[in-house]
Amino acid sequence: MALPTVNVEDVRKALSNHLSKLGFEVYPLKIGWYNVVLPPSLHLSYSDDTLGAVVLSTPAMFEQAFLPFMESRGWKGVSADPIDQCVKHCINNTVSECFPGLKVDVSYDYEMLPSRKPKFLAQSAAHVAGAVYYYQHSDIPDHPWGEKKMFGVCIHPRLGGWFAIRAMLVFVGSEVGSELQQTAPPDCVPTREDRIQLLEDFNLRWQDWSYRDIVPPVQTYSQKQRKYFSTPPAQRLDLLTDWGYLTGGEEDNTQEN
Repeated sequence: MALPTVNVEDVRKALSNHLSKLGFEVYPLKIGWYNVVLPPSLHLSYSDDTLGAVVLSTPAMFEQAFLPFMESRGWKGVSADPIDQCVKHCINNTVSECFPGLKVDVSYDYEMLPSRKPKFLAQSAAHVAGAVYYYQHSDIPDHPWGEKKMFGVCIHPRLGGWFAIRAMLVFVGSEVGSELQQTAPPDCVPTREDRIQLLEDFNLRWQDWSYRDIVPPVQTYSQKQRKYFSTPPAQRLDLLTDWGYLTGGEEDNTQEN
């Protein structure tokens, strides 16, 4: 029996029309692109031509989606990480509204399998989708760190490091053909010296956020957003209360790190 097909541009437009106004970006991909760059133990169990999409949040998400979400919820339902709750709310509502006849598996960047492995490797997915370039020590000839572990980081061609990879959508059983062609992500940090600077800033000085400005960003986090993410997670609900986005209530709500 033939598998159902979907129109890639229709899917992209439907997702973007709903999510872009909330501060998200959407990048389609084929699951085979993701699986081919990873070992078999990390493969997603879908056919190579299955349609997927990676969702990023931009700096605008905080004011356009998160703060209105918190204001509308008050204390109601706020228990885990509020950002994660907001992202899940926005994406799940979009999927339900746009694709009622399709089976869509949604995995979020914070979700883990029973094996404690992440449900998907967000940086690899965003790279193969052409959204952002995933810079690793293997991208630097004769890197200066020897055997020292240096974690890689993705850089957005317009936002630098001022973004986050939030989710992977998989349209189960929906295959796409040659209309979806893979394009390489923009290599916006092309020199060896800048790549060394990027990985050292990210690994050794990540708290000052300097790595985010490795390319001139068109938009960065607002001062309120910087304050929120600089606040320890356990204190963020108190901060939201001080800002007036949580009205208070009888429930004792806590947030884990």
